Amino acid sequence: MVVAATTDKGTATREMILGRAYALASRKGLEGLSIGELAMAAKMSKSGVFAHFGSREELQLAVLEFGAQHFGERVFMPALREKRGLPRLRAIAHGWFDWVRENRHGCPLLASVNEYDARPGPQRDRVVAFMDQWRGITARAISLAVEMGELRADTDTRQFAFEILGITLALNQDTRLFDPKQARAQADRALERLITAYSR
Repeated sequence: MVVAATTDKGTATREMILGRAYALASRKGLEGLSIGELAMAAKMSKSGVFAHFGSREELQLAVLEFGAQHFGERVFMPALREKRGLPRLRAIAHGWFDWVRENRHGCPLLASVNEYDARPGPQRDRVVAFMDQWRGITARAISLAVEMGELRADTDTRQFAFEILGITLALNQDTRLFDPKQARAQADRALERLITAYSR
């Protein structure tokens, strides 16, 4: 019982640290994340934080995993409960759009694409894996819409998924630089134009 309680406490502490780290990375990016600043945010010693991760690189990777898990819970899990075809596809796209709105001050997951796109290493590998997985899930939803006759039989699912991601990245930028409501309205219109184009 004592061991289990200790383990549970350690897990809770690690989750708390990751939550603080994610918040910091939202404003400064993963490269701007420091053990010292995180220790202050978590009200812990540097050695206490370091004991949970071992290195700054491991902390960055853990923050990416933390963000990806919450992204999946917020975006993909609800969408998978929707009816196959266009309802599910729209739910995925709108989930991405909602995620941007909820992280309007910065999303470490989307920011990491720019941070590590030209920097080989484990962080870049993890970002690439996440992005490929998310595109794959979206492409699968598109394939189901094709199978159900809601989209053209010759629809290039990977291209369609790429275009949805492009809308999301534009939305992410405009949400932070301009009027968030207008940016969302433009993203919604762009999505519907895509669906219409692939439906004809």
